[in-house]
Amino acid sequence: MIKRKEKGMELIFLIAATVSIISVLLICIFLLINGLPAMGEIGIVKFLLGKTWRPGNEIFGILPMILGSIYVTAGALLVGVPIGILTAIFMARFCPKKLYAVLKPCISLMAGIPSVVYGFFGLSVLVPFTRELFGGDGNSILTASILLGLMILPTIISVSESAIRTVPDKYYQGSLALGATHERSVFLTIVPAAKSGILAGVILGLGRAIGETMAVIMVAGNQPRMPKGILAGARTLTANIVSEMGYASGLHREALIATGVVLFVFILLINLIFSIIKGKTV
Repeated sequence: MIKRKEKGMELIFLIAATVSIISVLLICIFLLINGLPAMGEIGIVKFLLGKTWRPGNEIFGILPMILGSIYVTAGALLVGVPIGILTAIFMARFCPKKLYAVLKPCISLMAGIPSVVYGFFGLSVLVPFTRELFGGDGNSILTASILLGLMILPTIISVSESAIRTVPDKYYQGSLALGATHERSVFLTIVPAAKSGILAGVILGLGRAIGETMAVIMVAGNQPRMPKGILAGARTLTANIVSEMGYASGLHREALIATGVVLFVFILLINLIFSIIKGKTV
């Protein structure tokens, strides 16, 4: 009876894994079949390095959106990574139990807030704040970076905290035995030992930032032009797809799908780089 149950569970897990793999393959096939012909018709160089996006004139250059995605994502990492990692260290090694009982649910709640709610918060609070403090109209790369930095905090904090807590306590005790203080033991022994898990949290946050759409559309200006500074508006790859897919047709629609191919390649490169770095840090 037990063996039958084990065989049954193995079959269920096999089916689940197979469905996941087939789903990914189907997505890849769909993107490649519909996106690559558009790149060939437009020209790969013109498509990737073109500075003008005018679908009405059949001009499809996505360099502004590529740069917009890179700038916004980099800004989000600058905001979210230091705060997230330091918060994770505090919660894992310094936080009192009573305070932890309050902070942990708050972090979990942040992870469950819909993107559009973050977008409304950014539109109502961050846009006026950056407008008054730095000038401009407030709908800018800076505002989107701050908002995305807040959105990726739950991912970075949760994964990093788990990684820090999994470090064997003998590392910490050995450091104390050698005369190190509590702070030095944490930052110079525990955190380096957890760097692989912390890096995983950063990569997951990066994936969340580069794939975010609704919140970015609401605060980044959604302007398909070359970024002219952090106080200017921009449009990301995801925002470009969502903004125009509803009414696009013909070559325009295929160009948007090709934009999805570029985004997909970005994600693959990020995961590849993470795998290489993780292999060197283990």
